[in-house]
Amino acid sequence: MSFQITGLPLSQFSALFAMSEAELARQGAVRVTADERPGFPCRVSLQDAEVGEKLLLLNYEHLPVATPYRSRHAIYVRESAAEAHLEVDEVPQLLRPRLLSLRAFDSQGMMKAAEVAPGTAIENLIEQLFSNPAVAYLHVHNAKWGCFAARVDRA
Repeated sequence: MSFQITGLPLSQFSALFAMSEAELARQGAVRVTADERPGFPCRVSLQDAEVGEKLLLLNYEHLPVATPYRSRHAIYVRESAAEAHLEVDEVPQLLRPRLLSLRAFDSQGMMKAAEVAPGTAIENLIEQLFSNPAVAYLHVHNAKWGCFAARVDRA
């Protein structure tokens, strides 16, 4: 079964990059510098930041649905990010070394299933979760830190 992984649109964050530290703090965000790689996964480019690269760490509502599963959590966005444009069935390297949690949602935003697997096995898990016709899309999270990583749709 074919799938499409997408990151977040840069337009949602571009205004934040020009803000001062005080302005960011009022938004609940902070500017950080990557001090290891991997460790600072950008949700726009779907790439890990290089050591020394600047990022924003902010709280983001990745599941804005009117259900009990509505959710937000911390994410990183690289200041030099360009939006990821992945091919159908392409898995970004960013996901491969991580333990992942995949959460399956129906079109109303109700969770139908959830599984955990290493990033090296993500294709099998995507196929398994999409075998349920009630599943409309998947959210990928980093299992250890719990933060949203990417969205997966049927292609």
